[in-house]
This record gives sequence, C-alpha cells and structure tokens, in this order.
Amino acid sequence: MSSTTSSFPERIELSGEGLVLRDWSEADLAAMPELFDHPDIAYWTPIVSPFDEAAARARLDRDRRLRAEGTAILLAITADGGTPLGEVMLRRAPEGTELGYAVGPAHRGQGLAARAVRVMAAYAFEQLGTEQVILELEAENAASVAVATKAGFRLLDVPLIKGEEKGRPYALQTWGLNRTSGGGG
Repeated sequence: MSSTTSSFPERIELSGEGLVLRDWSEADLAAMPELFDHPDIAYWTPIVSPFDEAAARARLDRDRRLRAEGTAILLAITADGGTPLGEVMLRRAPEGTELGYAVGPAHRGQGLAARAVRVMAAYAFEQLGTEQVILELEAENAASVAVATKAGFRLLDVPLIKGEEKGRPYALQTWGLNRTSGGGG
C-alpha cells in the first residue's frame, strides 16, 4: 500500500439513480470497442483510438493497476449489473478528486452520464470523505457541459487547464460539486 493514499476496495458495486456501477470484467472485453471506438470519444477524451480488443485488454489491465495503487477506479455503467453502457471514473489527483465518464453512442440521450456521475460523487463524499469532486471538460463539448449542469456541478473560477492530446490543443474548464451542495441519493 502507498504511504499517503489508501487503496480502493478490490471489488466495488454502487447502485442508485436506476443504475448499477460495477467493476469491469473479462467478460466485458468484447463489448468495450462498441462503447469506446467512436469519433466523439476519440476527440473529447484521452481514450485511445482506434479502440479494439487489444485496447480493451490494456484498459482493463490499467484499471486494475490504478485501483491497486489507490489512484483511480473505473466502473462500467449498467442498468442492472449486466451489459455495460459506458464508464464512469474517479481519479485522485493533485487538483482534487476528479470524475470522468464516457457513454457508448447507442446509449446516449438517457441521462446515463449525469446519473453515473451523481452516484460516483456520492461514493466519493460518503466513502472517501471527499469535500469536492471536479469535472474537467472543454467548453465546446456541449454534451459534457449539459452533464455537468444536470449533475449539479458549477463552473469554478479557476484558470483553464491547457495542453495537447492526440495532436490537438485543448483548454479544460473545471466544474465542481461540493459535499454540502451535492444532492443526496
């Protein structure tokens, strides 16, 4: 175990808002490319592209390593604990406890990302003692701005995070949700 960051539980399953957020498994590897190999995901997220079964295997292995290190958890978004519809992530970073998400193209428009983010935020507040969770997103990503708003986040008055990923520049806004402002589940 690391000196300052406690590790996450080996198994995590969170329920709420009509969703079950669960660990990725070997059985999900074949479904992951359909969720993540899409131009929108390639453009707006750091997820590798093209995303094939080899990328799925690498992502599952990386997920398990990051969890063991106490750095991040990635959970499949499901309706009932079965078929994955997307992913929600919690990462401990110097900037704070960051959440992220990606929903497969066939499953968009159902409020999955906002609901998954609220469930993961509740986990961060109740189980990890986090005071604030953040989302870092581009202002031009209208779908993510809508998710942040629907999930109760507010744009924070902090400098933009600028960088380059996959050969294109980006400028990320930071949105925050505080424990006291977060709605109970």
